[in-house]
Amino acid sequence: MFASLGGGGAEWQVRRLARTLDPARYRLDAVVCRHLPGLPDQALARMSATGVQVDTQPYGLSLEDTVAYLAGILPGYDCVVACEPTADLAPALEQLHLRPVSIDLQTLLADEPTTVLDAARRLPAAVPALFGSFFQGGFECSTHRRGHDRARIDVIAATRHDALAASDYAALQAHGLVTVRDGLRWHLIERSPGVYDWSSLEHQLAGVAATGTEVIWDLLHYGWPDDVDVWRPDFVARFAAFAEAAARTIAARLPGRHLYAPVNEISFLSWGGGDAGYMNPFATARGFELKVQLVRAAIAAMEAIRRVDPDARFVHADPVIHIATDPARPDDAAAAEGHRQAQFQAWDMIAGRCWPQLGGRADLLDIVGVNFYHNNQWVHGGAPIARGHPLYRAFHHMLAETYARYGRPIFVAETGIEGEARPEWLAHICDEVALAIDLGVPVAGICLYPILDHPGWDDDRDCPNGLLRTPPEGGTRLPFMPLARELAYQRTRFS
Repeated sequence: MFASLGGGGAEWQVRRLARTLDPARYRLDAVVCRHLPGLPDQALARMSATGVQVDTQPYGLSLEDTVAYLAGILPGYDCVVACEPTADLAPALEQLHLRPVSIDLQTLLADEPTTVLDAARRLPAAVPALFGSFFQGGFECSTHRRGHDRARIDVIAATRHDALAASDYAALQAHGLVTVRDGLRWHLIERSPGVYDWSSLEHQLAGVAATGTEVIWDLLHYGWPDDVDVWRPDFVARFAAFAEAAARTIAARLPGRHLYAPVNEISFLSWGGGDAGYMNPFATARGFELKVQLVRAAIAAMEAIRRVDPDARFVHADPVIHIATDPARPDDAAAAEGHRQAQFQAWDMIAGRCWPQLGGRADLLDIVGVNFYHNNQWVHGGAPIARGHPLYRAFHHMLAETYARYGRPIFVAETGIEGEARPEWLAHICDEVALAIDLGVPVAGICLYPILDHPGWDDDRDCPNGLLRTPPEGGTRLPFMPLARELAYQRTRFS
């Protein structure tokens, strides 16, 4: 950590350290917090020449934003070395539930550096037994209306999971997936205000009872009844009443602990429905307003569920993203980092860390679910970033940042990809989760999502992205064997 970089003894010592450390065992990055006018930039080139990656993102950030930026990147390191006094470091470390060891440069160099660095290495986290199985399967259960033709999506019906739930659960258990994500279809259950018809859920409830499957129930997966106006205050009360009725119904049929995801992907729904007009409620430039309303509804739903099921647990799943600054446009740094930090707004609101007037509290942010796909990273104002790109951020660093921010139980709530890349993607995600665990992040599970091939949202095309598929002629669902084999290997690895 440098306050600024313009030559001097600290820079020389770091370059000497970089030349002596084995790059196969140690990675040395430098973060520079301030760019002082008049200082030469040759120091950056000298540092880079010794293999040190120099991060100058804070150049375009305020002190407050620099502290937030450092709080995001520091959990991905075993050790942070203060090369000179800087006002940004201590406030950043104080925010973290998972902190790297902090030492000053002279302490590091006073002894054998490798001895000091090895002593600073974190112990791996113990993987908590939070769910019935570490690996899980997610049944795509979207029910929104899409933007271009206002048609209702019902993926549960399109995949016939509503009729085949018991056999689907049994098929997943054959692959070691005892815990699943599944959903209720509010638009079918409450066709008239306050009148509930649970017949659309019957096969799922019966299947759970027959197989002993553990379910994380999504209550609002993008869609709601057609007579509901999501912008009105009574939407919150309407959803809370539905959530309470759902909890009563599930508790009456299924013994034991119950898990709920009140509103799935608040951030994505706020963007897709509030800014992009891509899905209901088809708005533009109202994304933050929609986010606030959805958080208010999620909080009311949790309070309602706890009245009838005090031991219920809650999962809050949202995408984790990375938005990089284009090196050719360094003045975009503040906007890029502001957009990146916005990914945490819904979780912060639920926890009462911002907008506390919504009723958020720390205990309501129960279990954090991170959703991660191949297209979750891009350059601000530019193109997506793929693995191998110099601006790509490792997923294990994103897991570390999220856990360090909240200190709550965490798992990968969605991940997957289409086509032949499925086994390789699962292997990559598992490698990243293992690295996160080595950093001290207690990742409690990985949910393969979606677990069934399904018709596409926008055009009903076949999406080969699951572990199981239904043959065109119908009949028994068949596994995609390359993915099944990779899953079997990874299960032994994480057992």
